[in-house]
Amino acid sequence: MKTYSAKASEIEKKWVVIDASGLVVGRLASIIAMRLRGKHKATYTPHMDCGDNVIVINASKVVLTGKKLKDKVYYRHTGYIGGIKERTAGAIMAGKHPERIVEKAVERMIPRGPLGRRQLGNLRVYAGAEHPHTAQQPETLDVAKMNPKNTQYKAA
Repeated sequence: MKTYSAKASEIEKKWVVIDASGLVVGRLASIIAMRLRGKHKATYTPHMDCGDNVIVINASKVVLTGKKLKDKVYYRHTGYIGGIKERTAGAIMAGKHPERIVEKAVERMIPRGPLGRRQLGNLRVYAGAEHPHTAQQPETLDVAKMNPKNTQYKAA
């Protein structure tokens, strides 16, 4: 038996919409990364972009567990000497673009390189509930029902 390798003409990409409200960031990001790479399909081929197009809505309502809102730090560099800047996850969530938390989490779960950048281009993240991709007729993926740990619960 020969190993199956998908060709570009055989790949069929679907559109999936995920409602991120109340979901834990890391668990959500791992599911999105798996969908973007195409690892959920039986026809997965490592060197081809066979993943789906993923739309994430309500990204501003994701949940960080523990003390990550004040302890998790995102670094960036300006390009100048000593130009390292840092922001906490809480500052980003309270800022202008809270969807960047989800984008960064998914970006760091996808391999670096040309194929990874192309797969990351199939991700669209929106802070609110509206998205302009209704013409693609995306199907809804309920991540909260996959595992009870995917949602943040409050112990009584």
